[in-house]
Amino acid sequence: QVRLVESGGGLVQAGTSLTLSCKASGYTEGYTFSSYATGWFRQAPGKEREFVGGISRAGGQTQTKFAASVKGRFTLSRDNALNTVSLQMSSLKPEDTAVYYCAAFITHSPYYASDDAREYDYWGQGTQVTVSS
Repeated sequence: QVRLVESGGGLVQAGTSLTLSCKASGYTEGYTFSSYATGWFRQAPGKEREFVGGISRAGGQTQTKFAASVKGRFTLSRDNALNTVSLQMSSLKPEDTAVYYCAAFITHSPYYASDDAREYDYWGQGTQVTVSS
């Protein structure tokens, strides 16, 4: 069962940038990190968890999908050799404050990125991002 560990969260000022990383390990037998599509979700206090961005499993021609609230400000990348996926966040706003979770699922489609939390089978513990105004 894959284990996901997020890092990179912290307290930043509005308008600045921050990069979150997700390191994967412990894959289901017969699979590698490149078998998993990954994504990021976030949950602010008192709010439902929401989709942030998703990235397909293909290393060379990844497909990405983003929530409208972050499109143009956030980007995703992955390094299958290092078993990591990164969320680059720029022009941060106070409303981006939340706990950010990395998630993954096995897919046979190399170019499929999902925004549906129900498809994700594996979740990290989360990392806090706080954006001050």
